[in-house]
Amino acid sequence: MSPSTPTSHPEGTAGGSTTSRRRRRGPRTWLAALPLLAFTGLCFGIPLGAIAFGAVTRTDPSTGATQLTGEHLARSLQGPYLGSLIGSVQLSALTALIGGVLGVLIAQAVVTSRSQALRSAALTASGVLANFGGVPLAFAFIATVGISGVVTQLADLTGFGWNLYSFTGLTVVYLYFLIPLMVLVIAPALDGLRPQWREAAQNNGATGRQFWRHVGLPVLAPSLLGGFVLLFGTAFAAHATAAALVGGSVPLVTLKIADALSGNVLTGQENVALALGLDMILIAGLVMAVYLPLQRRSARWLR
Repeated sequence: MSPSTPTSHPEGTAGGSTTSRRRRRGPRTWLAALPLLAFTGLCFGIPLGAIAFGAVTRTDPSTGATQLTGEHLARSLQGPYLGSLIGSVQLSALTALIGGVLGVLIAQAVVTSRSQALRSAALTASGVLANFGGVPLAFAFIATVGISGVVTQLADLTGFGWNLYSFTGLTVVYLYFLIPLMVLVIAPALDGLRPQWREAAQNNGATGRQFWRHVGLPVLAPSLLGGFVLLFGTAFAAHATAAALVGGSVPLVTLKIADALSGNVLTGQENVALALGLDMILIAGLVMAVYLPLQRRSARWLR
């Protein structure tokens, strides 16, 4: 073959065909996603727009004229409203942290167990308990560890300073459904840890602690953070359980929103409730902004 004879490049041909296929599939992919985008716009975009519009506008009751104002947002970040936001963030962060740690330990025990029956039972129970909340959960705890609860009377929990209707009591109640939720979230990620990684670490003289420090935890970090975000959001948005259990004794933003909408304390505070809702959305968005880049980074490791 002479030097001037052109040679074929399979790699280039394959790369070109792959690129052309991607270009051809682009519009089809967007067309396939249109129902999802339409659903998202209807179910999330319209309510979000209504909340944002109500939070930054004020309607004159006499004339019906609407004008922009920052009064509602400013009021939502003052006084008891600000205290409720701080209380919700504190409660959500604490329960998400404790629930995340305990959930990971339980999930690791379940994943490494050789008993398939134990694994199935634990995951099934977690699926049931993670969705058990609201008024039924509050009533169950009141009947069990409330002031006149069965366990409270038998173990004399009040003598130890136990109070279900407090920040600590609400934390325990939230952990009841947050721990199983973390088990469900983190179990697939723990299954994704390849045994070859541990064997390679052991062959190189690494201990179990060193494996988790340098391999296991870095790979699982985005999944752990994702579980924390999910638990934080679940606790942050919970309302029925707290309303039935503590009422207004523990300042929470969801309870303040309900009071403002119903006019239990003051009338005409509906726009302040919308401003509080917008504050909640912004806090959740900030938390998600931290999680998403890390999740994309670790996705290639757990494939």
